Amino acid sequence: MFSGVTGLFDRGQKLKGTVVLMQKNALDIDALTATNNPTGIIGGAIGIIGDVAGNIIDTATSFLGRSVALKLISATTADGTGKGKVGKETFLEGLLTSLPTLGDKQSAFSIHFQWDSTMGIPGAFYIDNYMQGEFFLVSLTLEDVPNHGTINFVCNSWIHNSKKYKTDRIFFANKTYLPSATPAPLVYYRQEELKTLRGDGTGERKEWDRIYDYDVYNDLGDPDQKASLARPVAGGPGNLPYPRRGRTGRKPSKKDPKSESRSDAIYVPRDESFGHLKSSDFLGYVLKSATHRVIPNLRSKATLQLNNPEFNTFEDIRSLYDGGIKLPTDVLSQISPIPLFKELFRTDGEAVLKFPPPKVVQVDDSAWMTDEEFARQMIAGVNPHIIKKLLEFPPKSKLDSKLYGDNTSTITIDHLEPNMGGVTVEQAIQNNKLYILDHHDLLIPYLRRINATETKSYATRTILFLQNDGTLKPLAIELSRPHPQGDSLGPVSNVYLPASEGVEASIWLLAKAYVVVNDSCYHQLVSHWLNTHAVVEPFIIATNRHLSVVHPIHKLLLPHYRDTMNINSLARTILVNAGGVMELTFLWGDYAVEMSAVVYKDWNFTEQGLPNDLIKRGVAVQDPASPHGVRLLIEDYPYASDGLEIWAAIKSWVDEYVNFYYKSDADVVKDSELQAFWKELVEVGHGDFRNATWWFKMQNRTELKEACTILIWIASALHAAVNFGQYAYGGYILNRPTKSRRFMPEKGSVEYDELAKDYQKTYLRTITAKNDTLTNLTILEVLSRHASDEQYLGERIEGDLWTSDSQPKQAYKKFGKKLAEIEKNLIQRNNDETLRNRNGPVKMPYTLLYPTSEEGLTSRGIPNSVSI
Repeated sequence: MFSGVTGLFDRGQKLKGTVVLMQKNALDIDALTATNNPTGIIGGAIGIIGDVAGNIIDTATSFLGRSVALKLISATTADGTGKGKVGKETFLEGLLTSLPTLGDKQSAFSIHFQWDSTMGIPGAFYIDNYMQGEFFLVSLTLEDVPNHGTINFVCNSWIHNSKKYKTDRIFFANKTYLPSATPAPLVYYRQEELKTLRGDGTGERKEWDRIYDYDVYNDLGDPDQKASLARPVAGGPGNLPYPRRGRTGRKPSKKDPKSESRSDAIYVPRDESFGHLKSSDFLGYVLKSATHRVIPNLRSKATLQLNNPEFNTFEDIRSLYDGGIKLPTDVLSQISPIPLFKELFRTDGEAVLKFPPPKVVQVDDSAWMTDEEFARQMIAGVNPHIIKKLLEFPPKSKLDSKLYGDNTSTITIDHLEPNMGGVTVEQAIQNNKLYILDHHDLLIPYLRRINATETKSYATRTILFLQNDGTLKPLAIELSRPHPQGDSLGPVSNVYLPASEGVEASIWLLAKAYVVVNDSCYHQLVSHWLNTHAVVEPFIIATNRHLSVVHPIHKLLLPHYRDTMNINSLARTILVNAGGVMELTFLWGDYAVEMSAVVYKDWNFTEQGLPNDLIKRGVAVQDPASPHGVRLLIEDYPYASDGLEIWAAIKSWVDEYVNFYYKSDADVVKDSELQAFWKELVEVGHGDFRNATWWFKMQNRTELKEACTILIWIASALHAAVNFGQYAYGGYILNRPTKSRRFMPEKGSVEYDELAKDYQKTYLRTITAKNDTLTNLTILEVLSRHASDEQYLGERIEGDLWTSDSQPKQAYKKFGKKLAEIEKNLIQRNNDETLRNRNGPVKMPYTLLYPTSEEGLTSRGIPNSVSI
């Protein structure tokens, strides 16, 4: 706290400071990817890079003179209106070249402020940029402040020309205050900055704006381009339920006033963009340009022009990694000049498209076909949190029987018990031995429409038996599709049983493929997109609108928001939009986001924390005697056992942090900013659930700690678990197909005879086609990569300067040390041969929840945030 400042300064004394900033990156993602240059993305990009580089006048020395000005604001001495006194405008001085703490591309400048005893202790500052271009302000450090020492201002923000702003740009020292403890001279500035960030809810947002506001998902369709690209609005009264996104203010489309018109660049508040990052920026650029230029070229020329639109053998798939596909020279010219594309596609003088071998086939290229691996990936794969305990037999449906008939499963005891080693179904249910992967109810209402396209598929139920060795054994797969004479008659279902020889083994392999197709779609659109990317965005918006940067909860959550709004805007442009990658290459097609909205109807924030999720799915029970308060019923459950350790570490850190700033439950209740944040999050951000009774009331410390722990878990560990293994598992399309194009062959049919003669060819004609496979591999490899400047759980971009309070800093260091211990434990687990689910038949250890990683395609590492 600032106090006792009278007489600290001599009149005319100057305060010495250091300003650290970065120039705008010449590789501008929006400029690079928005080009319509007829020479293609490569020529267009190179031309734009040259234009940008040629026009950069903001060299390090150009910041000197009267280009950038700062004014200190007192935290202890008020003017006549009660606001902290503002010092004189001061400009940057000399360029410092020997500062040891400078980061890459950063420049440091000295500055001296006129500041005397009447001004008190600085607690904030204004900054003005008088240059044309923007720059990235990293920090201001004031040295030798009398009776105080060093004051740090951590900024990490883009600064545009001052004429772009309606209010002055202000930054606060790294002090942390609850609203009621804010020094009186800073109260006005704290409140005004939040007003600026909230905006007035009108107008189209511009690149330099710093306004956080909400909107519904009405920008995924493009009805102005084509009627078939119209999509229903998601979010808001009368629409499909959905979390809110950041408002852009773009004009309505001409053909559908409820839909927002589309543009290549989508507004996100300036400090949410990739721009200050090096590798994340480039990965975003690669993702966007791959979708716009490279993939269309590969789809149209690398397959169709080569008169080979299908894979014919499993070895053809292997050739993508071992030998590659010969490319036409015009396709190569679109790829090779970009360094990262050259790495991604392994192009060389022979013009070969070659991908890195996915981990799932690096040791054994056929182990993915085994039943044990098929089941193991439900608890240690890329979608490991969907499997549930079977509570009743036969499994029933929640669908309206008047609309969809009787959807009770047709799987019988006679199907199951012959493969259960003498255990009855009733005994297995009582002893927690039967589990189900259920992709039935979501699919049935949409299957008739989905199957009316070139895709052909089923709703699926898979029943599994927990064996004494800890592994799961698939017992039966039910494939269901709508009755040909009407939905109300109920589905037509067939049950398939494991087989290891003859055509029955091929049928069983196909049955598993239909299951995995459904699981792949659910993973990408629900587990990944909806339940991490989309649900976090309203928290980011509400935080910035109502929690000041000096608020302790803002500081706690800030690392877990890094780049999320930006990657989400990119997803709405090229991934989940109408005609985007997900609609193009996944079974759900045009209904992708709509079906995720159906799942969102059952979303419950309090159930997103790992322990509650495990209990809800019946795979764990409460047990106070267990280390984490729950006991796993599948003891060797890699995602759950690893996740519980990460969850406990996050929870312990959050407990210490919240207890430091909130001494009682009353402190939570009277925190005006926190209450405003939570109220708006519930009523607007996730407004379709505003009347849900499960929301925390935010009336005590326990609720606050639980809410923060859940949010951090979602943004960090949960996202890591469902994202960074995508290429490791899905990069081998045989293992995780995303589409099915044929129904199951029936005895006596030509297709059945083909299957008996050449099961590989039939399998490949059934699953994802070559075009879509190339698209998938290209995108999954980018999404599965870590940037070189990634911030992992337990790290902060601000280093040790994120707060001036020593106890929270020590608690955070303890959190980091605990994560390091956990990683050692997880490595030991993976070396324990008695835990058969840790590596499985594919000999691929479960590493997705290892906290750390290196750059690139590692299948490990927990970034702080949903950053890719």
